[in-house]
Amino acid sequence: MRVLIVSDSHGDAGLVKSVVERERADHLIHCGDFCTGRDRLPSGPLTVVRGNCDWEEVPEEAWWDGGGHRFYVTHGHRRQVQSSLLPIRYRAEENGAGIVCFGHTHFPVCEQSERVLLINPGSLVAPRGFPSPSYAVLETGRGAEVTVTFHTPRGEVIPERGGTYRVRDR
Repeated sequence: MRVLIVSDSHGDAGLVKSVVERERADHLIHCGDFCTGRDRLPSGPLTVVRGNCDWEEVPEEAWWDGGGHRFYVTHGHRRQVQSSLLPIRYRAEENGAGIVCFGHTHFPVCEQSERVLLINPGSLVAPRGFPSPSYAVLETGRGAEVTVTFHTPRGEVIPERGGTYRVRDR
């Protein structure tokens, strides 16, 4: 299964749409701060959460089961992601999730803690502390194995981010 993970697109629905069309993923996760009407988000299989800049009535956090894995999705601003990833990891563990997708910091992260994989795709439009905007693609493999790649909005691979990981499976 191929999962596209984006965050912090801050109103650029056209860019989100072009990335979705190019990547042809089985599922889209938007980690918040989409900053448009909900109707401007792509149609199709989608998990979306509200960020600190969103006004639409979407959940603050969500759980999604796909590709043999349980995902926990949150923007992260209410879980202090700027100072520590422990609160979101604990929240994931409480609910049996092996993969956490979050945003808010505008900085791409792919970090494993125990058997929980924490992914921040970065910002699609406004990176902070990283040289380019970014998004992530997660592909499930056999059993507990997943591969994560990071890309620029034009689709170019960012080789210094991502990798192959073994995470808690469903």
